[in-house]
Amino acid sequence: QVQLVESGGGSVQAGGSLRLSCLASGYNFSSNCMGWFRQAPGKERERVAQIHTTGNTIYANNLKGRFTVSRDNAKNTLNLQMNSLKPEDTAIYYCAAGRVPLNCHVAYDNNYWGQGTQVTVSS
Repeated sequence: QVQLVESGGGSVQAGGSLRLSCLASGYNFSSNCMGWFRQAPGKERERVAQIHTTGNTIYANNLKGRFTVSRDNAKNTLNLQMNSLKPEDTAIYYCAAGRVPLNCHVAYDNNYWGQGTQVTVSS
């Protein structure tokens, strides 16, 4: 049974930083794409960043430079370092693990999902 447990969310003032982590179990972590998505109130879920098994990364255009995704295959852990946070970054952040080995997909059904962690950025 695949389990993805996120941690590190919370409240921070604009300009601050947070680091999210996702611990995966019951899953072949090193052979699959991992990623972070987010959903703000009243908006659709969107990709934040994904990281291939090779370490290659994909970022949302407006987040590259502020957010950094990384993975530790030895610890089955995915991380997201978020800097220079803005109020518009407020959302629930979800860890996603690809169901199809190697390739990264954004479709809901092509990923396993964690329960999410709330990030709130105040102005």
